[in-house]
Amino acid sequence: MLTRTALALVLGLAVVVPATAQDAKKGVDAYLRGDHATALREWRPLAARGNAAAQYNLGFMYNNGWGVPRNDTQAVKWYRKAAEQGYASAQFNLGIMYRNGHGVLQDHGEALQWFRLAAEQGDAFAQSRLGRMYLDGQGVPQDNAEALKWFAKAADRGDATALTTLGIMHGQGRGVPQDYAAAMKWYRLAAERGYAKAQYLLGGLYLNGQGVPQDYVFAHMWLSLAAASGDKGAGESRNTVAARMNPAQIAQAKKMARRWQAKHKRN
Repeated sequence: MLTRTALALVLGLAVVVPATAQDAKKGVDAYLRGDHATALREWRPLAARGNAAAQYNLGFMYNNGWGVPRNDTQAVKWYRKAAEQGYASAQFNLGIMYRNGHGVLQDHGEALQWFRLAAEQGDAFAQSRLGRMYLDGQGVPQDNAEALKWFAKAADRGDATALTTLGIMHGQGRGVPQDYAAAMKWYRLAAERGYAKAQYLLGGLYLNGQGVPQDYVFAHMWLSLAAASGDKGAGESRNTVAARMNPAQIAQAKKMARRWQAKHKRN
């Protein structure tokens, strides 16, 4: 299971010994050109000497089977070494392994503790995941207020999942008074980042006139964008909206969607 989208670049660490910095750069360069075997060969001795980023990278490679056969037990081993040194990304990934029972026995309480350590260092992924644990009552009593707190921290860092979940909580009145206008605000922030689920939910608010006057053109636009971003239910919902629209409205919605895509492609 891919737990992160990118490796920590060990070159960014405060390394003192020039040979260590050179080895780190060799590993980074090899990884970036897709030579995972060489990256592993360069990082392994650094990890053995206690370099936390190299330890994290080894865990990541084992976790995803890059340059080595996938081995979740080895992934946990190296994530733990880095996590125990306070490396936030490793703490988050170790929490994921405990949450999913990969390489270790599933333990939501243990997952929660690792997420918290990373979240307290400002890791947005961990803050969002910690919020989810409180929202669902996994490893901890269910607590909407704590969930909101951690989702808000992650949202401040631009985490699209957290932004969307804040929208859902406001739309459902979970831990806060129900407020569709606030839900729309949070959905829009995530939707503008290209997050398909938020685009779908934002389209739904326009469709139903919740928090905003009903507008089929905007509903069609956002549902089209959600479908293009991979949301499986958005295409069907868009077609339902289209059945209520005239050709000019549909043409306008498609034009708006194309403009949005062109603008965000440039950005």
